[in-house]
Amino acid sequence: MPPSPESFAAPVSVTVAYLLYWYYLLLGLQRGTKYRLQREYGARGEPFDRYFGGDREMLAADRAVINTQEQMVPFLVALWLCAVFAHPWLAGGLGLGYLALRVNYPRLLGPKIGGLQPKRVYVVTVPCYLIIVTMLVSALIGVWT
Repeated sequence: MPPSPESFAAPVSVTVAYLLYWYYLLLGLQRGTKYRLQREYGARGEPFDRYFGGDREMLAADRAVINTQEQMVPFLVALWLCAVFAHPWLAGGLGLGYLALRVNYPRLLGPKIGGLQPKRVYVVTVPCYLIIVTMLVSALIGVWT
């Protein structure tokens, strides 16, 4: 008998939360930063070049969105492989931990960045990588045992 839809409540909830978070970064942080900077530059009589101006605040907002998007595919694939082939609640718990870490990325990145990302983002990225690997290994164990 296949699992009930209710048994996937945790991974479904984590998936929806992750996507909502990504849209918050895209439409809230990135878009909000862009329009605020346009106003500030305009008030000073300076042109604002969204893509090539090198504004450090815009770079930080872009990096937060792009990094979250870059990690979306490995995270969601690992989450659902774990949910289907290991256990949905394991996937949900690990996914919730991943999301709890991920929401701290923009704060650790800082409001402005220069040429390199600060090393403090490793506090988020390294545990997130380990969670993804754990979900993938759990899925492999589930299909091979």
